[in-house]
Amino acid sequence: MELRPEPTEGPLTAEELQLAARNRGLPLEALRYDLTPAGLHYLLVHFDIPDLDAVSWRLRVAGNVARALELSLDDIRSRPPQTMAVTLECAGNGRARLLPRPISQPWLNEAVSTAEWTGAPLAAILEDAGVKPDTVELVFTGADHGTEKGYEHDYARSLAVADALRPEVLLAYEMNGRPLEPQHGFPLRLVVPGWYGMTHVKWLSRIEAVREPFDGYQQRVAYFYKSHAEDPGRPVTRIRPRALMIPPGFPDFLTRRRIVERGPIQVTGRAWSGYSGIARVEFGADARWTDAATEPPRGPFAWSRWTTTWNATPGEHVLSCRATDAVGNSQPTEPPWNYQGMGNNLIQQVEVLVR
Repeated sequence: MELRPEPTEGPLTAEELQLAARNRGLPLEALRYDLTPAGLHYLLVHFDIPDLDAVSWRLRVAGNVARALELSLDDIRSRPPQTMAVTLECAGNGRARLLPRPISQPWLNEAVSTAEWTGAPLAAILEDAGVKPDTVELVFTGADHGTEKGYEHDYARSLAVADALRPEVLLAYEMNGRPLEPQHGFPLRLVVPGWYGMTHVKWLSRIEAVREPFDGYQQRVAYFYKSHAEDPGRPVTRIRPRALMIPPGFPDFLTRRRIVERGPIQVTGRAWSGYSGIARVEFGADARWTDAATEPPRGPFAWSRWTTTWNATPGEHVLSCRATDAVGNSQPTEPPWNYQGMGNNLIQQVEVLVR
């Protein structure tokens, strides 16, 4: 297997720029929306978007089950639906802010969005299949196929049985009240609220119950917090807390540096965590922190809106925001470096010139 490129302090590589052109982040001004419009929702596609037909497509549930299932999209849509707002964030969000920089999709802060997903609860389908008691994991395989670090595979991730049976885990066929778009997993994707985006397998084609832990590339090689190449690391699972602000004023085209007028201005943004609800959001102006006001989210797995008023005085300033969730997790002021560039929830900083 080809080794992962070593982290670098150099400029972006051609390969990273190619990935950045294929994928997209959320424009931070779109944090104004409770639900992100589908065309603005962040996107990461590992391989190619599969060409799937809703009529011929089938979901197969097999492996260590009492009854193998083969379900059409109509079969799944005929089940009692569940709808919930869920904030999704890429595990590599913030990777490009690490030094040395792990080589992969060069996210800054924008790999996050919130949508309303509608689908069939996974637990009921697993109950119909009769998952056997000695099952260890459920493996979810998508229709997208490619190679990564020399390993050829269909994109696949697994969940422990207890995690897969959580009542909020969905097989989603709608996003914001409309059928999934091709880039978002049409005709069906897995939605695992609270977990980073690599878990939400798109273009879902197969669910397999297995008696041994799944050892596919995306499960056993990718998505670990590792200090170096040989470190076995800890698996990436739930989303770490983060707050982002809508940068105030207007930007310079190239640098995105903000220009605002003096006087009181409202600053607003969003905060979220995969561990629990948000307990506190702090707003910082030149490293002086005050509490912001937070609003209830649309649901237990959706981001919260926060607001504060900043008295902008002439000169150059650095604005920041920091979230703390209800179980005490908070954002660091120094980046949590790791070899694969995962879970960097360093506080956001926005440079502002007040006129």
